Amino acid sequence: MYKARGEKYWFIPDGYIPEKSSGELTSHESVCVLNTSSDEALLRFTIFFEDREPMEDILHVVPARRTRHIRTSSLMKDGAPIPIGVPYAIEVQSDIPIIVQYSRLDSTQAENTLMSTMAFAVK
Repeated sequence: MYKARGEKYWFIPDGYIPEKSSGELTSHESVCVLNTSSDEALLRFTIFFEDREPMEDILHVVPARRTRHIRTSSLMKDGAPIPIGVPYAIEVQSDIPIIVQYSRLDSTQAENTLMSTMAFAVK
């Protein structure tokens, strides 16, 4: 049996999907999840905004002993994606401990930028 490592609650306060990209690469963001457990992890995303109600209960499964890179543009609630050009924040809840990292590729300029950081874990 492989033990679950990490935490069950994670926060990413700075999300933003740019409206435009330049060159061949499309700007995007990913929530990178590592599940070290022998059990699958059921994730529940909540997307918070400055000026509207949150998008809640967006479910995603990460299989046992796997990693997933979940593009934020793929997270949908009732068929509606996270709007582009709008700041947002992410809460990730899991039924078992997981590890969460956040990555952003910004290709709004010819000089691409890649940023990655660990999400904020809450015990």
